[in-house]
Amino acid sequence: MQTNLQLLSLGFLAATAVGGVAWVFLYPSMSGERKSEQRRASIARPEPAARQVDKSQRSRREQVEGTLKEVEARHQKQKNVALSVRLAQAGLNWTTKKFMIVSGALGAVFFAAGLVFGGGLIAALGLAFAAGFGLPRWALSFLKKRREKQFLKALPDAVDVIVRGIKAGLPLFESLKVVAADAPEPLKSEFNAIIETQAIGIPLGDACVRLYDRMPVPEANFFGIVIAIQQKSGGNLSEALGNLSKVLRDRKKMAEKIQAMSMEAKASAGIIGSLPPIVMLLIYLSTPDYISLLWTHPTGQLMLAGCVLWMSAGIFVMKKMINFDF
Repeated sequence: MQTNLQLLSLGFLAATAVGGVAWVFLYPSMSGERKSEQRRASIARPEPAARQVDKSQRSRREQVEGTLKEVEARHQKQKNVALSVRLAQAGLNWTTKKFMIVSGALGAVFFAAGLVFGGGLIAALGLAFAAGFGLPRWALSFLKKRREKQFLKALPDAVDVIVRGIKAGLPLFESLKVVAADAPEPLKSEFNAIIETQAIGIPLGDACVRLYDRMPVPEANFFGIVIAIQQKSGGNLSEALGNLSKVLRDRKKMAEKIQAMSMEAKASAGIIGSLPPIVMLLIYLSTPDYISLLWTHPTGQLMLAGCVLWMSAGIFVMKKMINFDF
């Protein structure tokens, strides 16, 4: 009897031990607890995902920094452009030689006019310098700014045409062709240049980036960067160009608002700058012998040169005060 009880006790203990071992090693796998623990551990330790996000952000930051450095380098390059590039930006098909010949001819004509009308050698040299060096470059700058204004006026509508073409299923290149066919000058010639540049084998993104070299305005740079980024990394081009169109229109509204707010200051500067020449002309019409001492007497010539210098400095300062860059 006692032996049977011992055997039963040993059997019970052995069964309990086997059950405990099975509980420890088999239950987690059968109940899914181990998978739950692995899932909780993966949630509690997000280092790989965070590291991947940080790497993506760092890569995007490096791309943005590289783009900004490239934009700054191109902006610095635009400050010292060659004369041939400035002629192209003004929309003239002149060569550098032709421009130099025209400038020299203007200088010679005004130098001869100064000698003929008795202004003296110094006055003739001043007129020749102003006409041969200053006047052609001022005209070149005027034509360039006028062409840029015409380009900026038509660019938002052209971007909207491209957006509608892309949404309708046209490729980007075909949308650019539509703009080049129907847009006014100078937008038509600039987009034709993009199409011709791409036709000789240059990627479309690089061809659009080169638009800034021919039309050095921030809006052209924005357009080239958007196209270049889309060509490299992909994305919703219609949405990006739609946002660009909104930015262009907002910048135009801001420029017009700034111009309206600064018109009073510009009018005051114009009146202040024009008063001395107008008064001088009126005095010459009423008493020419009184005012003619300024260019016939050596002291008067020196005073006149000083007046021109100080007036030029004043006009330059006022121009800087009333011009706003945005």
